[in-house]
Amino acid sequence: MDLVRAEMNGYDFNERVLQPWVRDPAFYRSIWTYRSDVPGHEGPTHHAVVELWTYDFPLSGPEERRLTAELAVIAPLMKQARKNLTGNARELWIAGIRDIREQGATLRDLREKVDDSAGDALKDIVNKSVAATDEFVTWLEEEAKTKTGPSGIGKENYTWYQNNVHLVPMTWEDEVRLLKRELARAWSMLKLEEHRNRDLPPLVAASTPAEYDVMANDAIRRIMTFLDEKDVVTVADYMEPALRAQAGSFVPEDSRNFFLITAHYDPAPLFTHFYHWFELARMDLEPHMSPVRQSALLYNIFDSRNEGTATAVEEIFMNAGLYDDSPRSRELVWILLAQRAARGLGSLYAHANDMTMAEAGRLHIEWTPRGWMKTEEGLVQFEQHLYLRQPGYGTSYVTGKYLLDETLKDYAWQLEQRGEEFRLKDFFDRLNAIDSIPISLGRWELTGLHGPVVH
Repeated sequence: MDLVRAEMNGYDFNERVLQPWVRDPAFYRSIWTYRSDVPGHEGPTHHAVVELWTYDFPLSGPEERRLTAELAVIAPLMKQARKNLTGNARELWIAGIRDIREQGATLRDLREKVDDSAGDALKDIVNKSVAATDEFVTWLEEEAKTKTGPSGIGKENYTWYQNNVHLVPMTWEDEVRLLKRELARAWSMLKLEEHRNRDLPPLVAASTPAEYDVMANDAIRRIMTFLDEKDVVTVADYMEPALRAQAGSFVPEDSRNFFLITAHYDPAPLFTHFYHWFELARMDLEPHMSPVRQSALLYNIFDSRNEGTATAVEEIFMNAGLYDDSPRSRELVWILLAQRAARGLGSLYAHANDMTMAEAGRLHIEWTPRGWMKTEEGLVQFEQHLYLRQPGYGTSYVTGKYLLDETLKDYAWQLEQRGEEFRLKDFFDRLNAIDSIPISLGRWELTGLHGPVVH
């Protein structure tokens, strides 16, 4: 009932406050080239998107007909969007234009990919989709000149949304305090790690594709061996293939974003965050018996669970011994946490309309250690735009981590009171069996403690 109530509250909030079809041009982005690493697309998305990543090229006859039918939505939707978008959220409007431009680029790439083999129907619908997208961009650019209003939803709305939709039992002010604390802790722990490691040789970034491949393979081997031999979680057959599919490849130094910078020093800290892909593989191959939990919860209600767990295990696995033979890798874990705390803090101020999206991005950049975000204009824009579109997502990495820590604490305390042994493997196995619902509800199932979720 709590999940159903949360989704109904999400419907109500979308109708009253968020209104992405009115305020948010990016809502009309209709073609996606990759699978999200969480159960659903991050941020508000309409229900007729084209999941291009589900197609294999060259297309078979049935797949060509499927793609033709799916693309047929785009041209009329681009026209309908001009009637629907009557909002005045200036930053959402301007940032959203980039998403629609990217749709146009994706469609042009698709046109080249299918040009020699496609039938007339597919070629025609791709051309119509390109033209409609370009016309929509032109209209958005002209309308942007008239947009003057704020894009944040305000502190009171933010708190209501977190409490009643995402079931995160924290106010806007609580989240600010937590993220400030985690930012300070990440920076101070990084400096202590650097002090402890001061006589050790520095990590050296991969400088060739071969070096990166060796690093990535070694990181996957270390992680999977650690999870199995140290009794961290039951290792299913699908887990290693799911992780290997995300191993990535070498990227030249001048083209690396923040996450790729860390991965070229040691991929393991980032790969532990790819716990996401274990969870997606489980949802695909071992779906939960409850129909409500078999697919993505609406309105990104899964964020505290999926992003929180993926962030939490970076530190949990480190503290459980993953980097005992690679102390410098611990520094990367704290850098990752600092970046997530800084960007989440910026998103909170943006939703309170205390900062513009650009100002939130500067906070995000300046408080990421080692200057590793200072050349990341594209990544900063992408992340801060997403978090302005989807309240609470930018903080979910840290708030979800905190709620998972609270859950582990309560679970372990109850075992101790009963005189029973705590086994980390049992905790994670039970957490995995609960699946991708808010951590507050996972805590209830694990411990029987049902609060303080607001109803």
